[in-house]
Amino acid sequence: MAVTLSDVAEKAGVSVSAVSRVLTNAPSARVGQATRERIEEAARELGYRPNFAGRALKFSRSNVVAMVVPDLTNAIFSELMRGVEDAGIEHDHLVLLGRSEDMQPGGPTLTKLIGEGRVDGMLLQASDEIYPREIEALLDSESPVVFINSIRGAGRSSVSLPDREGARVATRALLDLGHRDIAFVGGTPFAGTALPRERGFRDELAAAGIDTRDEWVTDLGYTAVQGRAALQQLWSLPRHPTAVVVANLNAAIGLLAEARQVGVNVPDDLSVIAIHDAWTAENTSPALTTVRMPLYELGRAGLEALLGAMSGQEARDETISDPEPLLVARDSTRALRRPLHRTPRST
Repeated sequence: MAVTLSDVAEKAGVSVSAVSRVLTNAPSARVGQATRERIEEAARELGYRPNFAGRALKFSRSNVVAMVVPDLTNAIFSELMRGVEDAGIEHDHLVLLGRSEDMQPGGPTLTKLIGEGRVDGMLLQASDEIYPREIEALLDSESPVVFINSIRGAGRSSVSLPDREGARVATRALLDLGHRDIAFVGGTPFAGTALPRERGFRDELAAAGIDTRDEWVTDLGYTAVQGRAALQQLWSLPRHPTAVVVANLNAAIGLLAEARQVGVNVPDDLSVIAIHDAWTAENTSPALTTVRMPLYELGRAGLEALLGAMSGQEARDETISDPEPLLVARDSTRALRRPLHRTPRST
């Protein structure tokens, strides 16, 4: 037989209403810490499980939120999703994961989830190919939406990574290794992170007194295929860089694969550093030097922002900078090997 709120109240020696407010984290739960702990202990001992169906009917809430990312198989998103799920557990919310391809604005899946009240709100990492008209359709919805590291200033809350600083850390690492001929492999013009990362790259070169060579800056995208194409574009030029900042780990993996195929030795011919870190980075050949970004903390902040939006808080844009971007040095970078200048022998 299911344990009820009345059972918990009787064991804790309090009213049913007090139990209900404490176990639902209601703002009106004005009880002392000792009483709260007694209620929570009674619920644990009795094995009380909340009736989510009944709660959803009473409060018009499902306690379920959706998190939508471009690709669930992308290793970069694993830490992000872990942060969202951990924060969800702490706030008694389940997280439903989905791909943006399955949940286009105005599409049947998104309409069912939000329009029919199956989820209370959505965290969205917009894909690089999403267009303004699709965002406008999504913003027309009355349901809470928080954008993750993709769209800012759209009248909805957003949480973002310190993309500009991440690119500066990567560029600085190559400068410290003696490189001056440095290229940049960036995202598409539609990617929300593309411009900040390119700006960070340019900023750091300028701070070192180095002009950016525009022909060494690509904007093909973040996929492995696009990383391959970026190396092809750079190596079609008459002059080649000695190092490259790749604005996304997946593109860097593709760039490495193309380098092997065309006979470019990494790191002897080309040092490579990527923004983002995941288990895939240490399993490439050579292992990729990366800049680790606070993805776990971004996920936690995103869930907190969504809960705030669900409770009517005003929209705001937040950048998550704690911890700061961290260089993870591996085998794909090395100090610049300068050519030897030999003195001709006398005859």
